[in-house]
Amino acid sequence: MKDENQLKQIASQIRRDIIRQVAAVNSGHPGGSLGCADLFTVLYFHIMKHDASFNMKGENEDLFFLSNGHISPVWYSTLARAGYFPVEELKTFRKLNSRLQGHPATHEGLPGIRVASGSLGQGLSVAIGAALSKKLNKDPRTVFALTGDGELQEGQIWEAAMFAAHNKVDNLIAIVDWNGQQIDGSNDDVITLGDLEGKWKSFGWEVHEMNGHDYPSMITTINKAKENTGKPQVILMRTEMGKGVDFMEGTHKWHGKAPNAEQTEIALAQLEETLGDY
Repeated sequence: MKDENQLKQIASQIRRDIIRQVAAVNSGHPGGSLGCADLFTVLYFHIMKHDASFNMKGENEDLFFLSNGHISPVWYSTLARAGYFPVEELKTFRKLNSRLQGHPATHEGLPGIRVASGSLGQGLSVAIGAALSKKLNKDPRTVFALTGDGELQEGQIWEAAMFAAHNKVDNLIAIVDWNGQQIDGSNDDVITLGDLEGKWKSFGWEVHEMNGHDYPSMITTINKAKENTGKPQVILMRTEMGKGVDFMEGTHKWHGKAPNAEQTEIALAQLEETLGDY
């Protein structure tokens, strides 16, 4: 379990990895990846019980499912830095025959990935299935699922939300990356999300909020959400898209756009190399 200073150092390196991955192939999604780097760091290096030797069943482990699979660069970097596969493999991101596809895939057997994702709206349903399996097998560990806020415009999310509440899937924690941005603009410009807290509560979920860049806030909130109350738990996580790179912050324009060579150098100059670049 890492302390706050160690977590910040890991997150800085993960952000460097994100920039370098997408810049190398001029393709990928840096904005949301940068915004979620702190969350992934906290989950994998402080909160979750997990085993980098990896088996698909994940018995007696906490499980994580990425529903908004386009932010794969942050997950790949996190898994590599946590020892699931060699950090050098990040060089293959989005290249032919790579295990590190643009969206997480399972056919090449990348450790840490249990389901292909990226078709938005589906990940919460998968996580509910995994959580129910743990309950049936009397496995006390927790299942986490991350969705984007724009992803909440998908109807399947709310079907899953109803199902989880009805079946009291209280070993499940859904986290919403609430950065207010999606690929075509702000949430409010595309389809406003309205009262998210009220929506989730009305669907029978326990609702929490946290700052996705404040480590004590994240650790306290996630640990509280793990206290089973008979209800599924959702955390509305406020983040800033592009966090850590000043010209990428707070705008949808870097949702799915890679920086050019000059922009890459500017971005990397703002991010401390703490664990060594690959």
